[in-house]
Amino acid sequence: MTPKRILSGVQPSGKMHLGNYFGAVKQHIALQDEGTCFYFIADYHALTTIQDPQVLRENTRDVALDYLALGLDPAKAVFFRQSDVPEVTELAWILATVTNMGLLERAVSYKEKVDKGIEASVGLFTYPMLMAADILIYRSHLVPVGRDQVQHIEMTQDMAGKFNRAYREIFPIPEYHLDKESKVPGLDGQKMSKSYGNTIGVFAEGKSLRKTVMSIVTDSSTVADPKDPDRCNIFALYSLFATEEEKAALAARYRAGGMGYGEAKQALFAKIEGYFAQAREKRKQLARDASIVEEILRRGAMRARAEAQETMTLARDAVGVQAGYIDSMAQNVTK
Repeated sequence: MTPKRILSGVQPSGKMHLGNYFGAVKQHIALQDEGTCFYFIADYHALTTIQDPQVLRENTRDVALDYLALGLDPAKAVFFRQSDVPEVTELAWILATVTNMGLLERAVSYKEKVDKGIEASVGLFTYPMLMAADILIYRSHLVPVGRDQVQHIEMTQDMAGKFNRAYREIFPIPEYHLDKESKVPGLDGQKMSKSYGNTIGVFAEGKSLRKTVMSIVTDSSTVADPKDPDRCNIFALYSLFATEEEKAALAARYRAGGMGYGEAKQALFAKIEGYFAQAREKRKQLARDASIVEEILRRGAMRARAEAQETMTLARDAVGVQAGYIDSMAQNVTK
């Protein structure tokens, strides 16, 4: 039986926050032991919103450091930059020839981004096609995503099916795996998001982290007043880190009264500091030597590109494009 292939990408859009970690990254790390994982930094996708080359490079490096510090094991998962596998853009073009405009026009994500003021570029419009190529080029079986990305996986299924019917069956039809929907409120109670400016950074520490935690919005209850833990942002965030016993104990103190929000914030601060302490130190060590991370990404790209070239040999042959000379050039490049 062919081992299950798992694929996920993350855009280098800025500093990782608790919403990113509990909403996706934690699950991605856990999936390393459940199949062959391909995890890539989606720098091509990021070009739809980032047009500063220095920012893109820095963000890409930050994502690599974050994932490696948090437990991604390059011996288990293939970890690489999307742009280091140029075959993915070739496959995106081939998929474009079997994809109906109507399919792309129905993309909810595109409409929402345009409504938010992001320029309606061709790249943004064809984003689902490049995402499909990312998935299909490694002949992936499972794609962990948030609920907002399910439509893109369904579009990928449509593209793969159309290609297979038009030519021959090359691509497995991938399924989505919903990331655990952890409720991660931001400082203001809305969903934690960079766009709202209400985040708590995963690798924040010390005075900076304390200042951020202490700025969490609360109601006007006094220290003496009983409080409802189910309606408190501090308690919701604390629950992400605490054991069931610790959650029950804090909830009891809330309901009894006599505990102020300041004390609850101190408890949350301590939890965040302790939970990510080891990862913070590992990230600092990795950041001291850029060559270590670069070598990990380079080796990952070699493994990923070997798989991509194998897929493209099949795809080119299926559509009738001469493959021999191009394949020999690619093989020389990766030696």
